[in-house]
Amino acid sequence: MKLKLDAIRACLDGAIPGTIATCAADGVPNAAYLSQVQYVDAEHVALSWQFFNTTRRNILANPIARVALIDPVTAAHYRLLLRYLRTEEEGPLFEIMKAKLAGIASHTGMAGVFRLLGADLYRVLEIEQVPGRTLAPPLPRANLLAALRTSVEELCQCMDLDSLLSRTLDCLERHFDIHHAMILLLDAVAGRLYTVASRGYEASGIGSEIALGDGIIGVAARECTPIRIGHFAAEYSYGKAIRENLERGGLGVHMDTEIPLPGLAGSNSQLAVPIRAGTRALGVLYVESAQEQRFGYDDEDVLVSLAGGLGAAIQLLHHGPTDAREELRASPRPTPAAASPAGPPLQVRHFAENDSIFIDTDYLIKGVAGSILWALLSDHVETGRTAFSNRELRLDPRIRLPDISDNLEARLILLARRLIERNAPIRIEKTTRGCFQLRVERRMQLAHVPASG
Repeated sequence: MKLKLDAIRACLDGAIPGTIATCAADGVPNAAYLSQVQYVDAEHVALSWQFFNTTRRNILANPIARVALIDPVTAAHYRLLLRYLRTEEEGPLFEIMKAKLAGIASHTGMAGVFRLLGADLYRVLEIEQVPGRTLAPPLPRANLLAALRTSVEELCQCMDLDSLLSRTLDCLERHFDIHHAMILLLDAVAGRLYTVASRGYEASGIGSEIALGDGIIGVAARECTPIRIGHFAAEYSYGKAIRENLERGGLGVHMDTEIPLPGLAGSNSQLAVPIRAGTRALGVLYVESAQEQRFGYDDEDVLVSLAGGLGAAIQLLHHGPTDAREELRASPRPTPAAASPAGPPLQVRHFAENDSIFIDTDYLIKGVAGSILWALLSDHVETGRTAFSNRELRLDPRIRLPDISDNLEARLILLARRLIERNAPIRIEKTTRGCFQLRVERRMQLAHVPASG
């Protein structure tokens, strides 16, 4: 039976370096070790181009190469016959290989030495297994297809975004044995991702942000492709990414107003998968582990599928005809006037420059979620109002939603969870579909700080 590239993907994760043999135009052969052999699809692989060496000169003169690979578990040997097609110096494939190379370099003590110049794309012409003794493959850690099927069936039961996000993290923990994960949604206008749900961290990091292109999460969103690293790579640390982004914007001194992104201190395996609706990125599903090489190609496959279902569900909940009709009909139920809360007043400050909100001296939130809370609190102080609807928020010019497709419900979930996490005497509680109430437990004094200039 002819061997398929999909069947030997375990050889392509870099646990054992591959070897490439090429031939110069005058017939002189050359062999060298490879840092990376990247699976592209069932008929193509990509090899890392890091130096302009003999291999590079040979392949440009004669595009045929032989690559030897070893399965790190069974010790099976394979030989691949390849034809060079082209080199990609940017884009999803380049970014995938650049991230993996950073992890390999860090793991082998070559950080600062290994630098990806390009991703060389090859067509696989033939695969043969070299005769010899092999070890029996171990039993799989879990049946990932069964875990995916069970998870999708559970997600189909979710009727709102809040339960969909929580159930996704539940499924990762119960069915995939993944205990550290977060879901971030994309604010395409601001070019940033914001955390709406997380699992397994000491601090949830709800409301934390990262820019497109920063760290493994930002690159996965920008390129709309999964990014997987099997070893620690300082270059892709999200803490480092956030710090550098603030410094580039001249905001390094204001890091105390940033909510820290959650994460493992010793994260040795990371996988960031885009949550998509068609070709458009909605956000990122991110998982990590302290174990090296915890996530392989099969894990990547099922999480890409799970994230695809999650993206479709988010779109359906946001744009579904039933939900849209009910939101149009929804109107907030009048609530009886509450007794004036006792105790000292709560000082709430709003900074118009970035819509950041401070409660007393503590930073709470900024951006769209901040403008939503400021509008709600302003109405409450002026009129005593506590009941609101999603529809009126979408039309409220004070909030300046980027566009009608912006996920308002996600912003409300983020805001409600952030208020609970900070133990603020303010709560946002859903009442019916498309409606919610504001519960305030202390008198408030509001202060608006206009934007400078």
